[in-house]
Amino acid sequence: MDKTSPSAADAVADIGDGASLAVGGFGLCGIPSTLIDALYIRGVNRLRVVSNNCGTDDHGLGILLGAGRVARVTGSYVGENKEFARQYLSGELDVELVPQGTLAERLRAGGCGIPAFYTPAGVGTPLADGGIPWRHRADGSVAVASPAKETRAFGGREYVLEEAIVCDFALVRAARGDRHGNLVFDKSARNFNPLAAMAGRVTIAEVEELVEPGALGPDEIHLPGVFVQRVVALTPEQAAGKHIEKRTVSV
Repeated sequence: MDKTSPSAADAVADIGDGASLAVGGFGLCGIPSTLIDALYIRGVNRLRVVSNNCGTDDHGLGILLGAGRVARVTGSYVGENKEFARQYLSGELDVELVPQGTLAERLRAGGCGIPAFYTPAGVGTPLADGGIPWRHRADGSVAVASPAKETRAFGGREYVLEEAIVCDFALVRAARGDRHGNLVFDKSARNFNPLAAMAGRVTIAEVEELVEPGALGPDEIHLPGVFVQRVVALTPEQAAGKHIEKRTVSV
């Protein structure tokens, strides 16, 4: 089955206002920047994003955020995006902060058909007890706070129940991929990409190198094509367009 789309614009054409998106990447490493740019050009609004973080002010999901296109973010880290913090504290954005490992497992569980799971992470904190601000008012007071979660003891230890995450769409980036949607990721760029891909009802992958079916050995495939519905082959210029959050040079 050939899952290739002729362009990023074509691949995201049915993503509408209010859609939920699981987006791969960690900082700016491994982000599906071409698909994000296509969404920005498309002009969709009120997006509900699940991602480790929201890019920077000038790159990645930060482009959609800065344009006021994102209504809600579920993520782990927001420290590199000042506009993210401003919108959250001013009441323009709903934010659900999740421990990084818990976020990874919620995405994986969604892809595996597991509705919920128990974890010790967050027990005895507001994450389990409730009260974390999800939305502020313009004056800085809390408009919506997180609810308390179910807890249960196993083997004499307390655990908190976390629900799986399933999104309408997933956007990911891979180093190599074939026309059947089998993907290979490059080192640290693998990060949240396989997990985000599993959590999407429709998963769209941009690949730096498109190969023919059979070119990828079974043992080198990180994500099988059963989780991927659309593949976009990047141009050499798009594949090379990678940004660094904080460039460090040594002499």
